[in-house]
Amino acid sequence: MGLKIGIVGLPNVGKSTVFNALTRANSAVANYPFCTIDPHVGVVSVPDARLDRLSEMYKPEKVTPATVEFVDIAGLVKGASTGEGLGNQFLGQIKEVDAVLHIVRCFQDPDVVHVSGSVDPKRDIEIISTELCLRDLDTLENQTARLEKASKSGDKEAKAQFEVVKKAKEVLEHGLPIRKAKWSVEDFALLRPLQLITQKPVLYGANVEEKDLPNGGELVQKVQAVAKEEQSEVAVICGKVEAELSELAPEEGTLFLKEMGLSESGLHQLIRVGYRLLGLITFLTAGEKEVRAWTIRKGSKAPQAAGAIHSDFERGFIRAEIMSYDDLIKLGSTQAVKEKGLYRLEGKEYEVKDGDVIYFRFNV
Repeated sequence: MGLKIGIVGLPNVGKSTVFNALTRANSAVANYPFCTIDPHVGVVSVPDARLDRLSEMYKPEKVTPATVEFVDIAGLVKGASTGEGLGNQFLGQIKEVDAVLHIVRCFQDPDVVHVSGSVDPKRDIEIISTELCLRDLDTLENQTARLEKASKSGDKEAKAQFEVVKKAKEVLEHGLPIRKAKWSVEDFALLRPLQLITQKPVLYGANVEEKDLPNGGELVQKVQAVAKEEQSEVAVICGKVEAELSELAPEEGTLFLKEMGLSESGLHQLIRVGYRLLGLITFLTAGEKEVRAWTIRKGSKAPQAAGAIHSDFERGFIRAEIMSYDDLIKLGSTQAVKEKGLYRLEGKEYEVKDGDVIYFRFNV
C-alpha cells in the first residue's frame, strides 16, 4: 500500500507552496484565495537510507522506494460545505485518502492577506473542522433514507449500519468530528465504506517563518495544544525553506539543512510523523533485479505483507524467509547471516517488523 494524504487548509496559509515544495510540482501559487481550482496530485519517494545501503550491496537493476501521494485541495473557507468560495465540490476529492494533512498558518506577513483578517491557528483549525463535519453530515443525510429502507426489509448489515449512522449524525450535529467520538471497533468499521472525511486521522502542518525553525513559536504551540487533545501529530515546516530545498541537488540540500541547524527536511518530518500517526512500517525486498521498500500497517502478518507485493503472493503463501536489515548490513551478506543462524523461516502467524528483509515462497 502507498500512503495517500489529502492537503486541506484555508486560502493563503501556504498550502500550495508546501505542496509544490514537497512534490516539486508546479501548481499555481498566488496571493489570493482559490488559485488552486483543480486538485493537484504529486507522488513523492519516502526517504530511506536503507535502500542506498542495500543497493550498494546487491547492485540491482533498479531501486524502488516506498511512496506517498499528496492531493492538494483548493483552499476552503467558512461556508464551503454549503457552496461558499468554490463550494464543497473539492471536499469530495479527499474521501479516498488515508489521512488529512491540515496546513495551518503560523506566520505573520502583512503582504499575504488572511481571509479572516488575522492569524489565529485555533480559530482556523475550527473553521476547517466545522466545514468537514458539515460535509460528512451531508453525506450521512444522503445515506439515511437508503439504509433505513434496507434495514426495514430485514437486511441485518444495513440495520447495523443504520444504527451507527444515526449515532454518527448526532456526533456531527454537535460539531464533533467522527474520529473524536468513542466507537467500538465494529461500529467504526461499519462507517468506513462511507468514506467520511472526519473519520480519517489528521496530521497538522504548522507553516512557520524561517526564524521559527525547528520548533516554532507561540502560534505553533496553539496548534500543538489542539493536536495533543486529539492525540494527533504536528510537523513544523517552513514552506519557503522547503521551496528552496526543492531546487537543490540532494548533496546541496543536505548542506543547506546542516547550515540551518536542521536534521531533516519538512518532507521527511511529515512522512515520519505521518507513518507514526497511521501505524505504518516498512519492510524490504532485495536482490539483483530490484531493491524495494514496501509500506504496510504495523501488526501485519507475513501473508498480508506478501499481499502488498501481489495478491497471488498472499493467496499462495507458503513461508517467509527473513533477516533483519541490521544483521544483513553488519554481517555483509545473506550467506553470512545464514551462517550466524540469523536467517529465519516464518509462517502465516509471523508479525512483520520494520526493517525486515523478506523473500516470500508461494504457490501460484
